[in-house]
Amino acid sequence: MKRGKKYLEAAKAIDRAVQYDTEEAISLVKKAAVAKFDETIEAHIRTGCDGRHAEQQIRGAVVLPHGTGRSVRVLVFAKGEKVDEAMAAGADHVGGEELIPKIQNDGWLDFDVVVATPDMMGVVGRLGRVLGPKGLMPNPKAGTVTMDVTKAVNDIKAGKIEYRLDKTNIIHVPIGKASFTEEQLADNFQTLMDAIIKARPSAVKGQYLRSVTLTPTMGPGVKINTAKLV
Repeated sequence: MKRGKKYLEAAKAIDRAVQYDTEEAISLVKKAAVAKFDETIEAHIRTGCDGRHAEQQIRGAVVLPHGTGRSVRVLVFAKGEKVDEAMAAGADHVGGEELIPKIQNDGWLDFDVVVATPDMMGVVGRLGRVLGPKGLMPNPKAGTVTMDVTKAVNDIKAGKIEYRLDKTNIIHVPIGKASFTEEQLADNFQTLMDAIIKARPSAVKGQYLRSVTLTPTMGPGVKINTAKLV
């Protein structure tokens, strides 16, 4: 893969063979974000889990203290008084059965997170083939299937992120923007890691955190010393 001049210049300051302390890694990754837009800083966490086994799956959510730096569009599936509650909480879209053809047939996907009350999951389940592959299906573990739609919407708007293993047993999540201070990024990263360490499945043997890398959207990755995280 051919890299641009800015990427190569930023990469010179990072030793790929070194695992850095968190503070130094965050400082380096901020300096490596040299694109003309405000790059997202992401954490990529390779685990020792085998996601093919249900008892080694990891899925959950955590509210980052300083948010993610981006506005999140929330769709709530609800009925009755919960519709008004979701609207009052600041949901971007609220509806029920009438949204099914709009999403299924018209390809409407102007939302980033889907919340549903438990009594609406029968309706939402029909959208599994559309929402599932995009990681948008509501899930109780992520707090997106709930009767407390006010808390769900407020948490998401405040910077709640969902984490889960992908097919290669890696967790990919944003921890903020390059414009954040080092302290804000460090707080967000520590909050995320505390949640992931706590979520360690008891069935996992051996090393749990295989590698942790921070990367800006367009720049090189910086490896973190995992021994100091556990």
